[in-house]
Amino acid sequence: MITIYHNPRCSKSRGACDLLAQSAAASGETVQVIEYLKTPPTLAQLQVLQKQLGVSARAMLRDGEPEYQALGLDDPSLDDTALLSAVAEHPKLLQRPIVVRGERAVIARPPQKVEEIL
Repeated sequence: MITIYHNPRCSKSRGACDLLAQSAAASGETVQVIEYLKTPPTLAQLQVLQKQLGVSARAMLRDGEPEYQALGLDDPSLDDTALLSAVAEHPKLLQRPIVVRGERAVIARPPQKVEEIL
């Protein structure tokens, strides 16, 4: 199964969904779409995603969102738990889209990055 953390208002997220749909049609693999703004991931889920992505928590943040500045997330002393806790409380901060297949994940920006795990 492939899972995508998706925001339907985001063109990159829609592009990744299209690529996944094509791949699923060819392979028969199931795609689970999680609209993370409606169903935000918990801190524990974000920590698993971070391991699957193999990146710092900071790489999972959208630093252009107003919440990023308002919460002071640019503070370099904040650890991964503090950053991911902020994302759990403010899912708009999550970089998108994130695609998971098995134990691997990728931030699909640009959408073609999804091919790295297909």
